[in-house]
Amino acid sequence: MSRAPYAAREVAAVVVLQAVALVLLASRYGPHRDELYFVVAGRHLAWGYPDQPALTPLLARLADLVAPSNLVVLRLPSVLAAAGVVLLSVQLARLLGAGRAGQVLTAVTVGFSALVPGLGHLLSTATFDLLFWTAVLTVVAQALVDDRPRLWVLAGVIAGIGLNNKHAVVFCLLGVLVGVALLRETRPVLRTPWPWIAGLIALAMWVPNLVWQAQHDWPVFDLSADIADEYGGLGGRIGLVAQALVMFSPVIGVLWVFGLVRLLRRPDWVRVRPLAIAFLVVLAVFLVTGGKGYYLAGLIPPLIAAGCTDLAERWSARRVTIAGAVLVASAVVAYPAVVPVVPASTFAGSVWVDMNDDQLDTIGWPDYTDQVRAVVDDLPPEQRAHAVIFTSNYGEAGAMSWYDVGLPVSSGHNGYRNWGPPPDEALPVVLVLQGSPEGAFEGCDLKDRLHNSADADNEEVGAGIWVCDGPVGTWSTAWPHLVHYDA
Repeated sequence: MSRAPYAAREVAAVVVLQAVALVLLASRYGPHRDELYFVVAGRHLAWGYPDQPALTPLLARLADLVAPSNLVVLRLPSVLAAAGVVLLSVQLARLLGAGRAGQVLTAVTVGFSALVPGLGHLLSTATFDLLFWTAVLTVVAQALVDDRPRLWVLAGVIAGIGLNNKHAVVFCLLGVLVGVALLRETRPVLRTPWPWIAGLIALAMWVPNLVWQAQHDWPVFDLSADIADEYGGLGGRIGLVAQALVMFSPVIGVLWVFGLVRLLRRPDWVRVRPLAIAFLVVLAVFLVTGGKGYYLAGLIPPLIAAGCTDLAERWSARRVTIAGAVLVASAVVAYPAVVPVVPASTFAGSVWVDMNDDQLDTIGWPDYTDQVRAVVDDLPPEQRAHAVIFTSNYGEAGAMSWYDVGLPVSSGHNGYRNWGPPPDEALPVVLVLQGSPEGAFEGCDLKDRLHNSADADNEEVGAGIWVCDGPVGTWSTAWPHLVHYDA
């Protein structure tokens, strides 16, 4: 079928503006606790970690080799991923028949939403998850619309890479399979070998990580249970739906719901309808199992593309322009919650924290590490020569390495547990811990408590900095009691 040319100039302008803004903002505030963890994980390269597969730590490792402790370089892959989501979303709109107006409206809506710049600002598994889900859906849509079944192989390769970033890609593939199988118009493709070859390719690429998980007693299930406990129940299910509706922006939420309805109803879009069914299937799975609203993010760009395409067909150019302005404005008001566009102290005391407290975890690390460094510097030289830092979570441990506090760092949190305890002779211990060390460490003297100059009330505030003689027993005997999995 004939389709409009790709609106290259207009879409390029959106992508470049988005990328320049993200690069300029990349060094504000500081690294996120997860980014700090990924950098250290990248120094212990493996096929997997308790909380994610290998891809994001590998990217962190490459950035760390190019420019150690440089936030701009660390976050460049995410900037590129955000650009990729915009480009793929426009291609989805083209597959639905969008002309220039529909394509530009799609690019502007996706590129300047709250979610895409927010994820493009941080090196995170969620950033690349959004990219890989959108890419799989775009390639599948192209295969179905153009009747090019061999494109399923490309979808399989993309899914295989995505599975080495985050296991949730499995749900994307499940949703697509159900969507294709349910429709008479698309079901015949399942009688060809190509979707099944694609599935085998994705599985083969995932096998090394599955082997790693099996060798480590499947920690992914422990962490999934922890997430389900936190986000389960009626309140968690309502929160999942609410987050999905507002995470691009509330107005964009209305738009993608409209796109979902049109994708399910328009006869001329029947060959792309499996993408809408996939959304409903995955939504149902997460409502049953418990999850977070942003898990659905990768399924929403096709729905936004559908909504933008339909509106552009119905409305005049002037009304489409106004719609684009309203959609962007609805997201811009949330920008301080997802990207550092205001001073850290302003954000910390604002209502934006209630919209997204995750950004709090990028504030205060220089203050915290300076406080720990001061305690380390006060140790007598004969103690400092054998001392070690032990922290209660991976963010604190990663910060001590990123800002080089001057001592070896250990933690029992998630991946750190697999990197082993310190040597038994590594004493005394500079302990960073919320709560009391009683029962786990002995001979402890409280030196300070973590605080930050921005008055950001994040997870670290109030943690004690203790100097302890050592763990109860030795490091090797105490280690099983110090390790833990937490999401």
